[in-house]
Amino acid sequence: MTQQNTDERPGIAAAVVVDGGRVLMVRRRVSEGQLSWQFPAGEIEPGETGEDAAVRETREETGLTVRATKPLGARVHPKTGRSMSYTACEVVGGTAYVADAEELDELAWVAHGEIGEYVPYGLFGPVQEHLDAVLRA
Repeated sequence: MTQQNTDERPGIAAAVVVDGGRVLMVRRRVSEGQLSWQFPAGEIEPGETGEDAAVRETREETGLTVRATKPLGARVHPKTGRSMSYTACEVVGGTAYVADAEELDELAWVAHGEIGEYVPYGLFGPVQEHLDAVLRA
């Protein structure tokens, strides 16, 4: 029988939600280091895929119903050390609001040219490439 490392935390799934030429960003009540504004995200639950978790977390945090359209990549986050997966998503219903007021302080729909104001340390390369492609019309 193999022993599972109990110190290993579940991976985090982030949803890169684009709608109306803007990307959805949320600000956490408690920052993780420099991370204040980020994509809707949360831990991947047992039996869940990263895509499923990104869709679920978006609904729980913002009230939006989204559909995963494609995986954008994975990495160990350089600021938090957490295993991260990123999924492009599209809105299929609802209006974004702070649905989880214990976790989130506010949310914003951010234009391509404003991303650096919200995330001054830069985005994960494949996420930036995706946003460059879909937000620069």
